[in-house]
Amino acid sequence: MERKGFLKVVIIGVFALGLAIGVSSAGTQATTHKGTTKVTEYEKGYRFDKNGWIYVHIEGEPYERGFQHGYLVASELDEILESLKYLTYWNTGKKWDFFVDAGEKLFVPRIDEEFLEEMKGIAEGAQSAGVDITWEEVLAWNGYSELTGYWWPNEKAGKFAKGDQTDKDRCSAFIATGSATREGRIVMAHNSWETFEQGQFFNLILDIQPAEGHRIFMQSVPGYIHSMADFFVTNAGIMGTETTIGGFGDYDPNEVPEFFRVRKAMQYADDLDQFVKMMEKKNNGGYANSWLLADANTGEIMRLELGLNYQNVERKTDGYFVGFNAPVDPRIRNLECSNTGYADIRMPAGARRVRLTQLMEEHYGEIDVEAAQEVLADHYDVYLQKEDNPCSRTVEGHYELDRFEYWGARLPYQPAGAVDGKVMDSNMAKDLSFWARWGSSSGMAFDAKKFLAEHTQYSHLEGYLKDRPTQPWTLFKADEGK
Repeated sequence: MERKGFLKVVIIGVFALGLAIGVSSAGTQATTHKGTTKVTEYEKGYRFDKNGWIYVHIEGEPYERGFQHGYLVASELDEILESLKYLTYWNTGKKWDFFVDAGEKLFVPRIDEEFLEEMKGIAEGAQSAGVDITWEEVLAWNGYSELTGYWWPNEKAGKFAKGDQTDKDRCSAFIATGSATREGRIVMAHNSWETFEQGQFFNLILDIQPAEGHRIFMQSVPGYIHSMADFFVTNAGIMGTETTIGGFGDYDPNEVPEFFRVRKAMQYADDLDQFVKMMEKKNNGGYANSWLLADANTGEIMRLELGLNYQNVERKTDGYFVGFNAPVDPRIRNLECSNTGYADIRMPAGARRVRLTQLMEEHYGEIDVEAAQEVLADHYDVYLQKEDNPCSRTVEGHYELDRFEYWGARLPYQPAGAVDGKVMDSNMAKDLSFWARWGSSSGMAFDAKKFLAEHTQYSHLEGYLKDRPTQPWTLFKADEGK
């Protein structure tokens, strides 16, 4: 069923310098002027662009909020779909339609109707704005990491045998509370690592006000019902982020995908115990993560390491946890993973485990939002003991600058690494707000044309890589723009 809504553009004042924006609304183009930002409204939803980020608010019943989402980011979905059709085939040898069909078979029988309706709404909202996309494609996009990084390697290996799953060293994070922080507040920080051709789409700030369940404020990706970048807060006071477990390859195609479990947990969990139960229930092992969670109301922080057969939960009301892409639990690390790099400082996980711990101890008792921003921008290389050497081993990862002479399993100068930075404390969490910086945590710019001229081995990415200029740290809040 197609729904039509009344589109209007309103102008609001903001305290930061606006940027030019392209609004995905049936061909309508809006331009931001100095000192103001234009807000595009569609039914109960709206969008504005700011400092490299797309801010989208959606609300209502599943289909209704999905339609708002799809309509407001239609141009981005069109670009994403074009990229997926080309790069999926390039990277896997299988056409995009192959994974769309697989996603429908794997996910539809295991996902609640509420979230299928939301994805159908996303597709039909984008369709009404002129984009040729199906709800099955939206579903496959939501499960893309799982389909291409977990299901397909196992399917290709046969009988779901463990394949080569070493390429999952993504993201740096920490969470701290009690005596570790300046005022005893919880402080949470994260930067997303990804191949640039995919991570460049992680620039969505999504405010979801569902008809039922808790409100969610998170970093996300156009077309996603979950975060993927995994930085979120809910009005139940649950704060969350994660780092992917490297070297993890186990997968059960008969259980429930991660993107559905985490979205359901965000929307319906009232506390950390419920969140854990929802994540563990019918876990398929897909997109296995070390979750760093917190309750803003109690000051408690948690590390949930979620493998397939083994789970590990640790809790604190004083201290910190760091996230570096390797599991602490010996069962997950030894029985479900291979080559995690946990203790190898030549590798990203081992190096950042050491460096993040050093930084937590260095800032202990003084950790706040500003200190967290500094930590995420850190370029100290513990292996070479260089103060300023941005590479795969630094807290802000830069694969595009790394020759990988110490890790021959990786391609040198791969366009990948950190594409953002996000920070919040528990007071901000109660207000559904956080600081975010697009492009990189340190502000280091990426020039796609220059990169491809210097590294012609990646010429197949021409036209699919975007520049990411230096952007400032920006404060975002739920209901901003109303």
